[in-house]
Amino acid sequence: MNAQLDQVLKQQQEQQQNFDASVNGHGLEQEEEIIQLVGFIAGEEEYAVPILSIQEIIKPIEYTRIPSTPNYVLGAFNLRGNVIPLIDLRMKFNLPKKDEDDTTRYIVMKDGDNIAGFVIDKLTEAIRLKKSSIDPAPETLHKDQGMIYGIGKRDKTILTILKVSALLKRDF
Repeated sequence: MNAQLDQVLKQQQEQQQNFDASVNGHGLEQEEEIIQLVGFIAGEEEYAVPILSIQEIIKPIEYTRIPSTPNYVLGAFNLRGNVIPLIDLRMKFNLPKKDEDDTTRYIVMKDGDNIAGFVIDKLTEAIRLKKSSIDPAPETLHKDQGMIYGIGKRDKTILTILKVSALLKRDF
């Protein structure tokens, strides 16, 4: 009886492996990986970053200007005892500066030990994209600062997905 049971289980396992191989061989995945992002507006464009790289999102608070830094580094702020640099994404992306308003937020991002706050114009939404809906950054952009992870395709729009590690790279 055990030999028969072992034989049936072995056949089922082989059938499953053959099915898996045929599905994957046709470019189909049994369960496609979903990327979770947070969308936001800077200037006229919508961007997104992986949700796991966000420490928190806060309303604007007081910050202190730091001398001898690039113009897009607004200064630093104190977040529960941690001094965090504050970067204006509009200015980093060479867009005109905009005064803060009711929709302005600071999005605090981290990558390992690197942490910084970024001024964004407005939060949009939590976004779930299939990995297959994200194309690599166009080749013309690779030579630039390499801040773009990829371009997410949605129903009627596209979304620029940023590399948090590149955003947090210190060049000041």
